[in-house]
Amino acid sequence: MSVMVARKKVVRKWEKLPGRNTFCCDGRIMMARQKGIFYLTLFLILGTCALFFTFECRYLAVQLSPAIPVFAAVLFLFAMATLLRTSFSDPGVIPRALPDEAAFIEMEIEATNGTVPQGQRPPPRIKNFQINNQIVKLKYCYTCKIFRPPRASHCSICDNCVERFDHHCPWVGNCVGKRNYRYFYLFILSLSLLTIYIFTFDIVYVALKSLKIGFLNTLKETPGTVLEVLICFFTLWSVVGLTGFHTFLVALNQTTNEDIKGSWTGKNRVQNPYSHGNMVKNCCEVLCGPLPPSVLDRRGILQQEENAAQEETCTRGPSAQEPTAAQGPGGQAEESSTQQDGSLPHQSAVPVPSLSNAEMPEKKQLTTGELPALSQDAGQAEH
Repeated sequence: MSVMVARKKVVRKWEKLPGRNTFCCDGRIMMARQKGIFYLTLFLILGTCALFFTFECRYLAVQLSPAIPVFAAVLFLFAMATLLRTSFSDPGVIPRALPDEAAFIEMEIEATNGTVPQGQRPPPRIKNFQINNQIVKLKYCYTCKIFRPPRASHCSICDNCVERFDHHCPWVGNCVGKRNYRYFYLFILSLSLLTIYIFTFDIVYVALKSLKIGFLNTLKETPGTVLEVLICFFTLWSVVGLTGFHTFLVALNQTTNEDIKGSWTGKNRVQNPYSHGNMVKNCCEVLCGPLPPSVLDRRGILQQEENAAQEETCTRGPSAQEPTAAQGPGGQAEESSTQQDGSLPHQSAVPVPSLSNAEMPEKKQLTTGELPALSQDAGQAEH
């Protein structure tokens, strides 16, 4: 006999999250879909440091100090840790509104703005919010169906609203927002120090070798060092300049998005309501403040029931078999009574006790009322 069995399949919330993100390790790692430049970042850092530890560190540790490779290893590990923390974490994605919530927000907007005549453009969906005695506008996101919190913005690459959105950085393969900005800043700061460190000791290494075998012979014997110098030289200016720019933003408690849009330096000369007026306090808030938890609950469980048919074969003994119709008037009476009850032989896999029409509920009598007509026709055919 066939029995329908309901199975519950465990589905994590990250599998159903909208937006253009990729997840790994059962939702623990969250990144953007465009990760090609991130892999290039890893290749440049790992390749340059591998060449430095392979060729120069051994010579410099003997000639100058064994602390040189140790300090380089500390900078390398710190830069890699902050890079992975920035790339693999939730930047502060705001969940989209549920259908009921979106409908309620639409009703509020229609009640506030009224009915807009055809041909006229509806007014912008904006709410005013006061922060430190200053009005801040909350804009409505048509994709996420929410009024974005202050300083939040919608990333067109990841297709998510991010809290305290700074920018989307392809070099780390993720958005930079409220939950990973401090790690991004520590990454570019440590990477700047590491680049300067390797570049400086590469020059020292070439100078020490040139005193013994000459400059041209040193370049011929150490092609890896030449490659390191070229990589560090061209990346030094961009990384150090980016670190200086973000140091300026941290001191003002400002984001890259706000600086590009001129939110606090426009025509109205509106002051930044988030700044404390003190660089130390601003730095402490941005870099040392409490880290908010993720509101996505990526590894939460969604249960979905899936019906799976399971075929079971049961052996039935003589006692379990249905009795055959007996010959004679008594047997015919039993067969006709069984058919009048509406149960056909060998139709149901589960035996059902026979009930008389008086004991059946009204709904049962209605649904099985057609079956006696069939049995009567069959009886007439037999007579």
